[in-house]
Amino acid sequence: MALARRLRLLLLAARLLLAPRRDLTVRGPNEPLPMVRIPRALQRRQEERQSGQRSLPRLVLVRPGPLLISARRPELNQPARLTLGPWEPAPLASRSWRNRRAHGDHFSIERAQHEAPALRNLSPKGSFTNLSLELRVLSALQEAAPEVVRPTTVQSSTIPPHLRGRHILCAAETGSGKTLGYMLPLLQRLLGQPSLDPCRIPAPRGLVLVPSRELAKQVRAVAQPLGSSLGLQVRELGGGHGMSRIRLQLSKQPPADILVATPGALWKALKTQLVSLEQLSFLVLDEADTLLDESFLELVDYILEGSHIAEGPADLKDPFNPKAQLVLVGATFPKGVGQLLSKVANLDSLTTVTSDKLHCIMPHVRQTFMRLKGTEKVTGLVQILKQHDRAYRTGPAGTVLVFCNCSSTVNWLGYILDDHKIQHLRLQGQMPASMRAGIFQSFQKGSRDILLCTDIASRGLDSTQVELVINYDFPLTLQDYIHRAGRVGRVGSEVPGTVVSFVTHPWDVSLVQKIELAARRRRSLPGLGSSSVTEPSHQQTLLQQAYI
Repeated sequence: MALARRLRLLLLAARLLLAPRRDLTVRGPNEPLPMVRIPRALQRRQEERQSGQRSLPRLVLVRPGPLLISARRPELNQPARLTLGPWEPAPLASRSWRNRRAHGDHFSIERAQHEAPALRNLSPKGSFTNLSLELRVLSALQEAAPEVVRPTTVQSSTIPPHLRGRHILCAAETGSGKTLGYMLPLLQRLLGQPSLDPCRIPAPRGLVLVPSRELAKQVRAVAQPLGSSLGLQVRELGGGHGMSRIRLQLSKQPPADILVATPGALWKALKTQLVSLEQLSFLVLDEADTLLDESFLELVDYILEGSHIAEGPADLKDPFNPKAQLVLVGATFPKGVGQLLSKVANLDSLTTVTSDKLHCIMPHVRQTFMRLKGTEKVTGLVQILKQHDRAYRTGPAGTVLVFCNCSSTVNWLGYILDDHKIQHLRLQGQMPASMRAGIFQSFQKGSRDILLCTDIASRGLDSTQVELVINYDFPLTLQDYIHRAGRVGRVGSEVPGTVVSFVTHPWDVSLVQKIELAARRRRSLPGLGSSSVTEPSHQQTLLQQAYI
């Protein structure tokens, strides 16, 4: 039995081995030969190899003139003078980026102009004196910031309604001068009010609420020189140090006329009755889109409940019964913010100031997108930083911001840069307050020209010396991309701005395609339209017409 089984297996193996040969043999003279198909590409390569010639590259028609989009593949370039219609198909350079073969591809959105939109088409006769500001406020501005000669378009549009007592919603691109736009009217309003009887606890008359300690320090740095010239005290209240530090900050004499605070620290001070908002006459929510997010909304609601918000300009005329004028400032207002604003104030009482460049790709900043593998990002970053270091040594150059999506990536990337002997600073939200204090100020002063950070450094911080922003991790939302890219090309910046983004994941590609399509069609980014803020027909709306 065993011998018969072995013979059957041998016969079966012989049949399997001989079957292909038997099929390929010709059994008779009339039997057709078997057909073997060869791919056309292989045929072409074989013919080129035999002829010793290579086929000429396909010619691409290149139109003369500057480009709006420059891609690695020239056929995907878009001239600056070409405008795509609303229904015209757009040849996206990132269309195939979901395919792994797209690694190594790249494209850039080129600069369409050299100056910031907020400075375009300003009247040469424009001056702060034409904005109804008092002479002592103008003198304080000249003494504190002599380089500020003319108001930006945002400031020219916001200061007059501020002085008329209107509630303001200012939505304009980053770096357009929004801080001075509300700070000067705040100071003038406090100067025109009599000093009330002092409370047993500090009771500031002006409050500026900001989402981070770094931004609180920056706003105080802007307001303090102006306030000192006018005899007004400016104090800062930041969190992360415990109640003893909060008590120390609020116990300083003389008490604060203007308090710049973060929501968490002010909430603790109000809960423990260390500060009062009874005499508040001016309330500013700086970076309001962030403050009205779910992470801050409960704290901000509590603070607003303790503030007496005026119904309209008439409520602000009684100096002995102070009511607060409300100002909301931000660079982005995504859809749904209008519903959140309805909890804060009556939308009918808001004067909305927007710009035509709100939520648009900045036209004066070059933005490059590189499709990379995850393992190629470190090499690409080190190469860019070393090239910048060589340029920094040979001539004038700005500083670099490298953004990551989480604190652990900042720390890990810092160790790698240490191995490459690249000096840098790190800033991320999980650092203790004692470590975070002063890091961004040191970066601004030039102690290091590279800062690794999370999105904590993307909101409102002044960065006029920054020349290059690198998105090591691509931002998770278009709103975050606008804020990160807004760190370059700001008003007063002396260096041209550039943004380089590493694109790795499929969800990164989806956002990049939206950005590229908006740039090619010259439209605002989807999902961030300014029309999401309700504007009633009888509401006074100031639309800045200085942009073309």
